Amino acid sequence: MSEELKMNVGLQPLDAIMTEKGIKNTDLVSSAPSGFITHKQIQKGRKGRRLTMHMQQKVLDTLNIYSVPETYKWEDLFTYRGKKDL
Repeated sequence: MSEELKMNVGLQPLDAIMTEKGIKNTDLVSSAPSGFITHKQIQKGRKGRRLTMHMQQKVLDTLNIYSVPETYKWEDLFTYRGKKDL
């Protein structure tokens, strides 16, 4: 399997949730503490660029901060489990 195929897993459920609810990357970045997450990190998560477990957790936490009182689980956002940080 090529390196590109390993790194890209396709559109994630996160993208569908955000699109359906009209949430923009900027909305999530603005709702998180300063410096917690960037637009680029959220975009990578939406488009299926492999993220570490830590970064997946940051995306999940940020979406849950924005979506109060609604909450999401990891399985709601991603079709894969990221590798541990090296």
